[in-house]
Amino acid sequence: MFPDQYNFQLAINDFQSARLKAGIQEVLARITGKSTQLLSYEEVAEKLKLRSRTERGIQHIPLNAIVGSVGRYTDFTRTFLPRSDKDRERWSRVKAAFVGSNASLPPIEAYKVGEAYFVVDGNHRVSIARQEGLLSIEGRVIEFKTDIPLTPNVQPDDLIIKAEYAEFLDTTRIHESRPNVDLSVTSCCQYEKLMEQIQICQYVMQEERRQEIPIRDAAANWYDTIYIPLAEAIRDRGLLRWFPNRTITDLFLWISENRAALEKELGWEIQSDIAATDLILEESAKSEPGSWRKAHMVARYTDHLFTDLLVPLSGFKESWDALDQALIIAKHENAKLHGLHIVETIDDAHSSDSLGVKARFDQTCAEAGVEGNLAIDVGDITTRICERAVLTDLIVVKITNPPTAGISALQSPFRKIIEKSSRPLLTIPEEARPFKRALLAFDGSDRAKEALFVATYLAEMWKTELVVFTALDSPQLKADAQDHVRRYLDLHEVEAEYIVSDRGATEHLKQTADENNIDLVLMGGYGGSKLQQVFIGSALDYMLRESNIPIFICR
Repeated sequence: MFPDQYNFQLAINDFQSARLKAGIQEVLARITGKSTQLLSYEEVAEKLKLRSRTERGIQHIPLNAIVGSVGRYTDFTRTFLPRSDKDRERWSRVKAAFVGSNASLPPIEAYKVGEAYFVVDGNHRVSIARQEGLLSIEGRVIEFKTDIPLTPNVQPDDLIIKAEYAEFLDTTRIHESRPNVDLSVTSCCQYEKLMEQIQICQYVMQEERRQEIPIRDAAANWYDTIYIPLAEAIRDRGLLRWFPNRTITDLFLWISENRAALEKELGWEIQSDIAATDLILEESAKSEPGSWRKAHMVARYTDHLFTDLLVPLSGFKESWDALDQALIIAKHENAKLHGLHIVETIDDAHSSDSLGVKARFDQTCAEAGVEGNLAIDVGDITTRICERAVLTDLIVVKITNPPTAGISALQSPFRKIIEKSSRPLLTIPEEARPFKRALLAFDGSDRAKEALFVATYLAEMWKTELVVFTALDSPQLKADAQDHVRRYLDLHEVEAEYIVSDRGATEHLKQTADENNIDLVLMGGYGGSKLQQVFIGSALDYMLRESNIPIFICR
């Protein structure tokens, strides 16, 4: 057999092997749902509105970046395996010539779009080069400019999204006014939602300025004032790690849609983008100890710590103490108040008593110059408070039925709010206080470190005097338990008084607070097992029962 005939026979065998691989790939594609189809350049050019072209000359083209073909996209798989037996002769001749000449393959011709390439001439050469395990091939390249990120891993179904993005950019021209913008999404029909927001922004701008506003100007305004603040919150909080294979714009739309639904359901205007992102964190992190501090770390140093306050109001005379305290905080923090009145039935919600609570709330906020609104809700008190708390930074609540001693304490509704709430609570036993002097109960736990975080903020921003109290009533607590507090406060240039007690925390904490003219106690929520809390007693439960000082409870 002549060498050419021998090489041709080997090439035919290779073709048959390649055909078998192509068949296996197509079977696997049906299972995985990931297409093995090459992309059609004509379809891509139409969807992405390709116009401008530039000659790039001879270049080395990465073979795995070739994703489509001009005219022959049905003849090969995505990895350029032959899909039809009718290609056997031509494929084998090219392969035999390549092996026989012992030279490199002649350059192909290709179009480049983004980071992807489409073969104009040389499909068989690409196929053979890939089967030979080559990494690149020479080719004459013509590049088509596109503002759409097209990568080698793009799937046929992705073209619908890419086309929608191209149309969106063509309409808004936002890539021109805001270079390097990336509004990529992973599912179709999302750009219609973005356009709705931009059109609303356009309408508002026209009403305010009394003149026509071009859609591109409205898009730029929407991007700067609406998209970027929430996108930065998503990025800063690392929320994408909870949603693999999704984009920032995906999450932006999800939060926007759910925030609108929440506003409708709750009767509150949710202005804080941070509160909206907390809805996601609530599902992912389950609000473990320390999550509130981490979520508010940026605001701690750049803004106010408490921008939205939840104030449950029963309507009874004593419950208004909580509103008085919330007003003091709101004025310091420039915060918004969210009143909550919970009733048993829908009829109760429309009663004169409920409407009277709302009228008094509105009048009190107006007289104090504080923004606030009150929602009337139906259902279980504990559940409703915990649900609404997610949208705020702090719960300010009047304590009327504190947990009792013994096992019955575990059934206390107030205790359940402390345990289930994802936000800290400020309990008000009597009248409102100005927080001039605070006592931090520190035992080294994660919840106590949350309290230290708040206490330091009050000392810095409110100029609150600080006393640190530690009771060495646990084998785990040593005399150096307050060293962490000292280092933390020194770092923030905050001075404090330090008290270490070898007596039990339960009674000595209250005594220390009384003797030092304290008007706010900060401490962690429940720790240890429930059996310990029942039989040994809980310092927090004792303070809630016996002290007349507001208690800031961190979870």
